[in-house]
Amino acid sequence: MTNTPAEPRIAFLIGGVQKAGTSALAQYLSAHPQLRLPYNKEAHVFDAEDFADGADTAAIDARFANLFTADSGTADTLHGDATPISLFLPQCLPRITRYNPALRWIVLLREPAERALSHYRMERARGWERWPLWPAMLLERWRLRLDRDPLAADSHHRRHSYRARGDYAQQLDRLYAQFPSQHVLLLRSEQLRTQPATCVAQVCAFLGVAAPPANIDYAPVFVSNTPPPARNSLTMRLLRWLLRRERRALGERYGITFD
Repeated sequence: MTNTPAEPRIAFLIGGVQKAGTSALAQYLSAHPQLRLPYNKEAHVFDAEDFADGADTAAIDARFANLFTADSGTADTLHGDATPISLFLPQCLPRITRYNPALRWIVLLREPAERALSHYRMERARGWERWPLWPAMLLERWRLRLDRDPLAADSHHRRHSYRARGDYAQQLDRLYAQFPSQHVLLLRSEQLRTQPATCVAQVCAFLGVAAPPANIDYAPVFVSNTPPPARNSLTMRLLRWLLRRERRALGERYGITFD
């Protein structure tokens, strides 16, 4: 008699992008009785420095086990993760594919220039970025080339990838090479901000769970004290110019624009 391998614990992943509303979406979904996410939102299992590429499903599930509350739900409960860097770091996708090739991806996309500026401000506030905005943007490619280990906790890929993370076309190319399109749901962060109930309903339908309960609190999870400059400001125009190739590639390959 042979033992049947257990189903992977993690069935879905809010896999990107950083600074696009993933924390808000994770909080909204956590209010659904059929959905469970890590209590601290981001598990950081597949991008961990000590992740063993030969690890089997049981070993990976053991890493996730203590990241959830004791209430594991019922037979129809789905467990997920919300680690946005999973889409950005190429090392993560093969690991996730081997773990669960049927996993479903939820990807939030934000206008790349706005995302880059929000990322930069976050790293400045955390003390990880010492350069002013424009030197930091222009130095980014050199910083990333110098990275010996992008998975390291203090790597430039984690801290200073302001423009690179806005190259959505390249990231989606890698994702669709590993997972079928019907396993990927693309959402706009602007829609999540203005129509959260609609977005959550789309996610529930995508995951095959009941419609979201009526009592979900859709209050903004985080509102910055320093809103981005006006879209037509010089800062935003210059940032969009820096990201023009990435924006053009996304439109040409996936028909997605932010105009």
